[in-house]
Amino acid sequence: MPMSTKLTEVIMGEANSHIFQINALLKNIKSNLQAEFIYLFPGSLSINTNNVSNPSDLSTMKKYLKSIASANNKKILAPRLPQSKSYLKITNILFIQPNGNKLNSEDINDFMSHTKIFENIFLAAKPKIIKASPKSNMAIIWFDIWDSQSGSSTKLLINHFFNFSRYIATIKATNVNPDVPQYHNY
Repeated sequence: MPMSTKLTEVIMGEANSHIFQINALLKNIKSNLQAEFIYLFPGSLSINTNNVSNPSDLSTMKKYLKSIASANNKKILAPRLPQSKSYLKITNILFIQPNGNKLNSEDINDFMSHTKIFENIFLAAKPKIIKASPKSNMAIIWFDIWDSQSGSSTKLLINHFFNFSRYIATIKATNVNPDVPQYHNY
């Protein structure tokens, strides 16, 4: 989880104390999980535990990290288990929006951050937007998410419908996100 330099300094200086505090909080929520080591990497940290964390354990550890040393909360992303990527696409969204602007990845990121179905979804890369065809005003948004090995987040999203402006968009599964050059005829 990326973190601020200030938080890194605080954790490095007091690693054993933080392990003790994390374990006390985990015990308070009646978890059998225990933190054993904290590994620091440039811009991130890893907490080694005695077992696999569940969402409640991860939430507890995140709250603790956000509470210490005036951490830059925006830089502490949600803790997560080792994961794989899942590849999805959204169809039936306008490429040229009603305001006349082309749809861009910032629009998609903003939409996802304010939409309930994407609440616990973490993008693995910036969404890619292509026109469905040269003569169409419809777009296809390709996006990759971090997911569990079982694909639980993907299963919740596939074939899900939602409103985007006045259109009903659909999320579909896809193969690995195509990074081939796209021909744009517009």
